[in-house]
Amino acid sequence: MSIQGSANQFVCDLIAYEPGKPIEETARELGLQPEDIVKLASNENPLGPSPLAKEAMRAAIDEGQYYPDGGGWKLRKAIAERYGLGMESVVLGNGSNEIIELLCHSFLNPRVGLIAAEHAFVVYKLMAALFGANYVEVPDPGFVHDLDAMAEAITEETRLIFIANPNNPTGTLVGEEAIDRFMDRLPDHVVAVFDEAYHEFLADPPDTVKYVKEGRNVCVMRTFSKAQGLAALRIGYGLASESVAGLLQRARQPFNANAIAQAGALAALHDHEHVAKTVANNEVGLQFYHEEFAKRGLRFVPSVANFVLVEVGDGDAVFQKMLKEGVIVRAMRGYKLPEWIRISVGTPEQNRRCLEILDRCFTD
Repeated sequence: MSIQGSANQFVCDLIAYEPGKPIEETARELGLQPEDIVKLASNENPLGPSPLAKEAMRAAIDEGQYYPDGGGWKLRKAIAERYGLGMESVVLGNGSNEIIELLCHSFLNPRVGLIAAEHAFVVYKLMAALFGANYVEVPDPGFVHDLDAMAEAITEETRLIFIANPNNPTGTLVGEEAIDRFMDRLPDHVVAVFDEAYHEFLADPPDTVKYVKEGRNVCVMRTFSKAQGLAALRIGYGLASESVAGLLQRARQPFNANAIAQAGALAALHDHEHVAKTVANNEVGLQFYHEEFAKRGLRFVPSVANFVLVEVGDGDAVFQKMLKEGVIVRAMRGYKLPEWIRISVGTPEQNRRCLEILDRCFTD
């Protein structure tokens, strides 16, 4: 008997999450130099890490022999002060993805389930499968979360509702009025999870932290991977009411946030200049893609995040053609969008090269 016969069937049935193709792997496969590759697949920061974070991380390496602060006291205190919360409302994660997992550890089992939008972050569905929980997918007309329909889908078995805002991979935003209306209908046995990885890119973001301050059953997830450029460190956090946060703290592994990541994140939290430069670059890049796609008659979803979803006919084929030219984008078949690709905003030079290669896909 193979070892698969001893494994949980729901794990055997899973299709593993596929991250964006790495630069080094692409360079090896194509016989190119890594510096010749343009990666616009994973919504990373094209300006690099926060300079203040790099300085802090170099200093932290000198104490690499010690275990990190298991409670993340300095970073949690700084985050709490930023949002006017108590430290007990801040939970650190190995990326905000770990906060998703901690929520599932705390609330999911085969007798209950979660709700998410049809074109939401695929990890929600993977987590539901790993915990044997029921996964309810609600249609999102126009690629925007329909919070009224999501509220209607709540049953006695519902435990979590994930609202990615802005949403990945669509880049769309749900406004505060719709969120407030949704929260008015949220029953006490359900936790609303606002996944806000792209929060810093918003000019006028909805206020969801107010629900944490009110002690509601919510968790607001944010990350240092995007605007601060610290994706390699895997450091994120959840803001939650004391009762919800207490459960997540019980579920997390000891020392889940390493010392280098904590030091970098603490410095990046105060690097307002780097975030401002990142946001400004992103605004220029979004405008560029929106205008150029419109000129070409390409259907796209206007985005407020740091990526754009565009319809290209055969997403897998276009991905492969662009890959051979050294430009990495993301095919969207895994999100039930086989005719689309997602392009992360790069520097102006990277954006122009990406569009040049995309044009070539339609003329070759």
